[in-house]
Amino acid sequence: MKIRVAVMFGGKSVEHEVSVISGIQAIANMDTEKYEIIPVYISKENEMYIGENTGNIEAYKAMGQLIKESTRVILVNEGGRCFLTEYPAKRFGKPKKQEIDVAFPVVHGTNVEDGALQGYLKTMGVPFVGCDVTASAVGMDKYISKMILKDNGIPVLDCLYFSVKDYRQGDAMITKIEEELGYPVIIKPVNLGSSVGISVAKNKEELLLAADTAFQYANQVIVEHAILALREINCSVVGDSMEAEASECEEPLHTKDILSYEDKYLSGGKGGSKGMASVQRKIPAELSDEQRERVRSLAVKAFQCLGCNGVSRIDFMIDEENGELYLNEINTIPGSLAFYLWEPLGVSYKELLDRLIKLALKRKRDEENLVFTFSTNILDSASLKGAKGGKLA
Repeated sequence: MKIRVAVMFGGKSVEHEVSVISGIQAIANMDTEKYEIIPVYISKENEMYIGENTGNIEAYKAMGQLIKESTRVILVNEGGRCFLTEYPAKRFGKPKKQEIDVAFPVVHGTNVEDGALQGYLKTMGVPFVGCDVTASAVGMDKYISKMILKDNGIPVLDCLYFSVKDYRQGDAMITKIEEELGYPVIIKPVNLGSSVGISVAKNKEELLLAADTAFQYANQVIVEHAILALREINCSVVGDSMEAEASECEEPLHTKDILSYEDKYLSGGKGGSKGMASVQRKIPAELSDEQRERVRSLAVKAFQCLGCNGVSRIDFMIDEENGELYLNEINTIPGSLAFYLWEPLGVSYKELLDRLIKLALKRKRDEENLVFTFSTNILDSASLKGAKGGKLA
């Protein structure tokens, strides 16, 4: 019997369209002899839909029509079995439902990649591919992940953290950046990917514009020294806390000071629908054997320090002025699932997807050995008498 896999993509995120590309790309490469695939489109309102065309990329050119002809569903757990169930239920007759064995989120950005969707799946009792709730949330937060990595001896750039409150005070934030970092600096929303809202500033005027841009997308930002003689090196990792391995390294090429959204997703002409796989890049990156192994070993260490599972892409920076290597950020659900970094090592996209599903089912088996309940008679002796809001006696 085939394993029923709900591939989820889209969601309430500025990376919505990128996720649709990544999700349908994954569906096209899954082993249909082993898996029954159910494409699940998550709208920008975070509503889930299934239907005949939700796995067809062409259908997303007419989104309204696609939703109209699809069935909205919610997850329902019945006796330990999970179903995608028609919602709202019809007044007469039983609602349509589709049982699933495992969920495969291929989602990017806030509200979906950051632990929100993972928490929903965990609450509903369905095993899912990728990082758990905590690792997803930590991996999405550039500031928190940076602090954990730094505490574990992984080289990262120092940064300043600012909230929207700091931004509204204006001058104090700018003065702090100028005094403690100087120019040039790079300002980033703390919890977005795909280079959205990220800018380099080389003077005060550019910094004010960069801050305006970043705070359009997030309520918190980080500011770092900007490396101008920059080489970006990326490496993927697959595995879990017990065992993980690194892929080949790549050097993405870009047209500006940073790899922009346009470089990532709009630079491929007719091939743009290939997502991150269409980015101009060097694979393998031109690194010495020593540099390559340092990147790969740090990538695995970072992956496991952050408690990751499944596949991630870890992005590094080399400052060519002094040769220093820094870990930039982790992508817990990378664009195109970073399959192109595994192909040079002889791992096909189909094999990669198969391994990710196996890791999800392994985690489910491991969790079944843990104790999640505790027998107690506290409710037998509990009393609600006394002052309102008082503690139990």
